[in-house]
Amino acid sequence: MADHYYSVDPTSAHDRHTFDATLRGIPFRFVTDASVFSKERVDFGSQTLIDTADPAVWPAGAILDLGCGYGPIGLTMAALAPRREVDMTDVNERALGLAVENAAANHIHNVHIFPSSVYDAIDGRYAAILTNPPIRAGKDVVNAILTGAADHLVEGGHLLVVIQKKQGAPSAKKRMAAAFGNCTVLKHNKGYQILDSVLIR
Repeated sequence: MADHYYSVDPTSAHDRHTFDATLRGIPFRFVTDASVFSKERVDFGSQTLIDTADPAVWPAGAILDLGCGYGPIGLTMAALAPRREVDMTDVNERALGLAVENAAANHIHNVHIFPSSVYDAIDGRYAAILTNPPIRAGKDVVNAILTGAADHLVEGGHLLVVIQKKQGAPSAKKRMAAAFGNCTVLKHNKGYQILDSVLIR
């Protein structure tokens, strides 16, 4: 069975790659590897989410990057909001190792990186949950991310999701609106949408 970026323990041969990226004006150097998502560059969807997310409008509290891969979203949020803690989770052990490596290489210390399948290892509540969901892992996984988020947000907390229109943005918006009672499209960008739901009890 072939490895995927959502494989727990990829066995494919290593193919490490290093590249530089500037995200929100902050220079980063990332190390990636085979069997992780978008190993050659920060993918367009994640870039759009990074450019749109605004920690200044979120309530107090920690941030969760769910499905962090090698770390661009969570590490950028940690750099933008150095007084917040950022939890970064993934199922892919290789990706998590790279995220730890990239946090250290970019001198970012306000992060906690650990394995979790969707919310299985999550017990706190967050000011914001950010995700570029693993579409290829299937609808059940994506839907669990969208519908389970409300249980892990503080009052006024945000779920921000990047998803392509052709890969289910309209249905994701409906699902988030059903779970939260609201869903706003913060940005349209070349077929990608940034969806934002706010927990209001």
